[in-house]
Amino acid sequence: MLRRLALTIAATAALAVTAPGTAASASAAASEPLPLPLLQSQQTADQLTLTTTETGNPKANGTFELTCGPVGGSHPEAQAACDRLAELSEGGGDPFEGAPEDSMCTQMYGGRATARITGTWQGRTVDATFDRTNGCEIDRWEKLEPVLPTART
Repeated sequence: MLRRLALTIAATAALAVTAPGTAASASAAASEPLPLPLLQSQQTADQLTLTTTETGNPKANGTFELTCGPVGGSHPEAQAACDRLAELSEGGGDPFEGAPEDSMCTQMYGGRATARITGTWQGRTVDATFDRTNGCEIDRWEKLEPVLPTART
């Protein structure tokens, strides 16, 4: 979709600066691939805000920014977090999905840790909450480490 948008913009710009008799050659030029740097500049970085509380690790509690593509932000393990999100997203996976409605979860308690992740990931809006109140939620949390910090109970 971005490529098609870039091609349309390039064709429009080419038509605007060419003489009336050369519109056909501008249209043909628009069908050629655009240089990679132009396409990359139109992509937006994935941006997430993570807020964690009561993890048992005072340095891991707070609000952190994470950007991927390029990696950055205040997240203490930004590169590892982006790598983990990319791994969980392979094949169209959603790293932020909740436990299925019909899940049978063990009634174990993993502590008072909570987390909320908001922002965008791969063009999708993210607003996910995490806790450690049962086996399913503990599994969701641990699957997302190091995006979420390791919780100490």
